[in-house]
Amino acid sequence: MGNCMKSTARVDHSMNTSAAYPSKVTSKTSMSSATSASKTNSTRSTFTLPSIRDRSEPPRTEGEILSSSNLKAFLFNDLKNATKNFRPDSLLGEGGFGHVFKGWIDEHTLAPSKPGSGMVVAVKKLKPEGFQGHKEWLTEVNYLGQLHHANLVKLIGYCSDGDNRLLVYEFMPKGSLENHLFRRRC
Repeated sequence: MGNCMKSTARVDHSMNTSAAYPSKVTSKTSMSSATSASKTNSTRSTFTLPSIRDRSEPPRTEGEILSSSNLKAFLFNDLKNATKNFRPDSLLGEGGFGHVFKGWIDEHTLAPSKPGSGMVVAVKKLKPEGFQGHKEWLTEVNYLGQLHHANLVKLIGYCSDGDNRLLVYEFMPKGSLENHLFRRRC
């Protein structure tokens, strides 16, 4: 990847031993005149970004992540009903995390609804013997529960019921970006 602007940035990690200071980023942008290559205007700007090293707060616990998220905590039986008991005809795909099933929930209450009515969702069910485990599940709940962007799939909720770990996403009717990038052409 390259820098599409004629700009350079430098991060200053200098620290005072008596107190921790945030990192400084200095940017220098050069603009040249189209008629005269010898004239260069230069501006400097400095702003402060918090450094990862400067964080004094400990990582959040599982209880803090799950209780502070803007996500719905689903019961396993509700997701079982929403996906028609995780039947094979509801299967959308499979990955390192586990199987992904198509389901339906009510748009307002987020309770399971009949297939074909309500909001369509994708339910990822962690397989216990899979490559990813509880830690990765919790990380996904933590980050996608905080991040909201038009280009990111929306995480609606999660299930942590007994040994069951599930994630509930908005359904992408055109499939994932991975499918579009790597599908085989016949």
